[in-house]
Amino acid sequence: MSALICGSFAFDTIMVFPGHFKNEILPDKVHILNVAFLVPQLRREYGGTAGNIAYNLKLLGGDALPMGTVGADFDRYAEWLDENDIPRDYIKTVPETYTAQAYITTDLDDNQITAFHPGAMNHAHIQAVPEQGIKIGTVSPDGREGMIQHARQFAEAGIPFVFDPGQGLPMFNGAELRTFIEQASYVAVNDYESELLMDRTDWSLKEIAARVDALIVTRGGKGAHIHTANKVHDVPCAKADSLTDPTGCGDAFRGGLLYGLMQGMDWPTIGRIASLMGAYNIERPGTQNHRFDLEQFRSRFKEEFRFDFA
Repeated sequence: MSALICGSFAFDTIMVFPGHFKNEILPDKVHILNVAFLVPQLRREYGGTAGNIAYNLKLLGGDALPMGTVGADFDRYAEWLDENDIPRDYIKTVPETYTAQAYITTDLDDNQITAFHPGAMNHAHIQAVPEQGIKIGTVSPDGREGMIQHARQFAEAGIPFVFDPGQGLPMFNGAELRTFIEQASYVAVNDYESELLMDRTDWSLKEIAARVDALIVTRGGKGAHIHTANKVHDVPCAKADSLTDPTGCGDAFRGGLLYGLMQGMDWPTIGRIASLMGAYNIERPGTQNHRFDLEQFRSRFKEEFRFDFA
């Protein structure tokens, strides 16, 4: 049984600013902002939420089925997926569009400024969630109508799914977000997104957690909190050998989350697997450049957390 990962595919242009945004932006002048950053380092990477999560789940040996819409410029990305044995059954090309494009500038504090062109992603709603052969799903940042449609289809088919709004969260009002939560089995957000989610829904974290099997809140270097009906699990942040690039760490975490859920593991183990996936990601530039085999992962997991997983 597979994980259907509904989300975006994108080409990420990643630039590193060798300074601090806070030193370049005057708070009292943001209403007339006109600033340029010199970025000596630039890379073009394969990205997007569906592609990133599928890549990470595949590294762990999970059966990942990414679903998304792409443009006529997708050929190189398609070859990359084939090289990594990631199926393209539910990837649909929309002619006369570009694949989504993200332009990400990161400073030395790991702050990011992103410009995003959705392109073919806006056509995500032309695909439907299959009703057979899917064990679990995700609704990750994608076209607005696609996210609404896919959440409804997962719920109607009785397929548990993770609502992972990410940077797509501002597209939805309170009523829409409440509907997503009521439909979902799990909600995954970072700490900033959790504040926005509470503000828009008028629900506390406890109230959100009461409506799903678990609410997962990632907290960067502070680890993560997994809120269940009766307990909040405090997940430590796995130690990274280097802090090279935070881009895609959330997607790597979600790949680990899906793997643990598909294996029926308990929340402390799931959280730690997801945390270690984030550490692997941050040690390498880009979002799909880290590699390991499962035995290497298990060995590092045991060394990091002092126990093993089945």
